[in-house]
Amino acid sequence: MKGKQYRVTGNSYPRLGRPPRRSRRVLALIGSLLALALIALGGVQLVEIFTGRGGKATAQACASPAASGKPLAAPEPGSSPAAGAGSPAAPAAPGAPAATSTAVPQPQAVTVNVYNATGKSGLAARTADELKARGFTVGAVGNAPTALDKKVPGTVQVISGPAGIGGATLVGSQVAGATTTADTRADATVDLVIGDAYTAMLDPTQAAAALAAAIKPSPSASGPGSC
Repeated sequence: MKGKQYRVTGNSYPRLGRPPRRSRRVLALIGSLLALALIALGGVQLVEIFTGRGGKATAQACASPAASGKPLAAPEPGSSPAAGAGSPAAPAAPGAPAATSTAVPQPQAVTVNVYNATGKSGLAARTADELKARGFTVGAVGNAPTALDKKVPGTVQVISGPAGIGGATLVGSQVAGATTTADTRADATVDLVIGDAYTAMLDPTQAAAALAAAIKPSPSASGPGSC
């Protein structure tokens, strides 16, 4: 017995296409947000350019000393950091102490006044001649003032102000047993006052050794590696 044959009739058929994916909608939304963000950022930059903010920042960066590669200069003593480049430094206050100079100069840069505080005549002139032969510049030569006359028991007394400390070190190294005294003079002159125990100056070799010992730094109490 043969089976019956059936035929589908009508014009409606089910669609078998793929359903729409949500991932496409999410990607489209993210792309739209990124585009809006880029448009907003570009607008902000345009506003800064037209308002001049970007130009000012660039000018300040170019004017920075660090950008030019030049080291910053140390401020002059007594000057104000806020002062302009063309403004003069503030003058020193009246009565301010003189600058101290401890560097030992060359003999020709030291002016020495030679005074005789003993009862022996001619000591000041002979000592002045020997100092001149060693390259020193000789200033006044004569008897010691009343405050020092017959009052220097040692070999010599070397007197200077703060500006002549280095010169006094050099002059004192020329005589064994020299004592050094400071006063308030503003210049760098040095006084050499001959005392009762003076006999002669050291020879140049001995004077050089005495100077080396005088300027040799003292041993530091701190351990190695400390600042």
